[in-house]
Amino acid sequence: MNLPWWIALFSLVALAAAFFWPRYGLRSVWREAQAHRARVQREDTLKHIYTLRAAGQSPTVQSVAGALQIDLGKAAAIIEDLEKHGLLSSTDGALALTDIGQEYALQIVRAHRLWERYLADRTGYDRKDWHREAERQEHRLTPEAMEALAAQLGNPRYDPHGDPIPTETGELRPLEGQSLASLEPRQTGRIVHLEDEPAQVYEQLMDAGLHVGMQVRVTDKDAQSIRFQAEGRPHSLTHFQAGSVEVQPLEAAPAAGPPPVTLAQIPLGGAARIVRLSAACQGAERRRLLDLGFIPGTQVKVVMRSPGGDDLRAYEVRGTQIALRREQAEMLLVDGGRLTADG
Repeated sequence: MNLPWWIALFSLVALAAAFFWPRYGLRSVWREAQAHRARVQREDTLKHIYTLRAAGQSPTVQSVAGALQIDLGKAAAIIEDLEKHGLLSSTDGALALTDIGQEYALQIVRAHRLWERYLADRTGYDRKDWHREAERQEHRLTPEAMEALAAQLGNPRYDPHGDPIPTETGELRPLEGQSLASLEPRQTGRIVHLEDEPAQVYEQLMDAGLHVGMQVRVTDKDAQSIRFQAEGRPHSLTHFQAGSVEVQPLEAAPAAGPPPVTLAQIPLGGAARIVRLSAACQGAERRRLLDLGFIPGTQVKVVMRSPGGDDLRAYEVRGTQIALRREQAEMLLVDGGRLTADG
């Protein structure tokens, strides 16, 4: 059946409007998406070059292609465009940022690390997701939004991984730490930085429960691995994994008692005094535990556990019984030398 000419004409006009309408038409939306993608790739290239240079490595067109997961031709075109705009220079295949390029890259790094700090302090995002979410947001924050966020967070100096956050003027504090693998048996240290790349190693460190601020004591090491105690639990890492963990060596306390253990390690009927909350406990979860009365110095007793096992237990704190999941109890460190148990 043939449509009346005016319906066909109206349909064509509507289709053309949907495609060509300024700002909101499909053509404009597609162009904006392409422009955003191109800007993200340029900014990721600058950040990649900055990161490798900061680590003492030499970025190349091949490393850019690998980092951005694009072919060599596309990587070369991006580098050529950045060089044309005075953001980087290329000498014998080695890439280096100009002063303007360095300034630009540091602002991207600042946006990324500020957003990770925001996710850690103000949201319930799992810490395994911080880096991925910040990778998205770093390209969207305007300078004004970035400074408003910094002020809201109290102008933090470090992100939750221990990386220094560049200041508004691009100043960057140096990292002060050494590889965990450099510690010898019986040496202690405090974790000051966890490298979040490569992502696979970072996830392994997260699965092991390691976090910035954690105190570790090396018990043994050999050519394959390093073994240590942290928050009352034994850990073992390969030297490759330990290379992603930076620590500050600590002087051993002259009369140090048993190290703290987690509340989850207290047996049913046992009681202990809270020493501190784990540094891994941040944001809304930290505030909730403090509001419930799990404050350093408070005595806590294990009074009940779930019939299904230890995943859920009830604790008596300040005369009130409160149920906590195992992962919540693991965020509370108690005095390992003052554990008591009924009977």
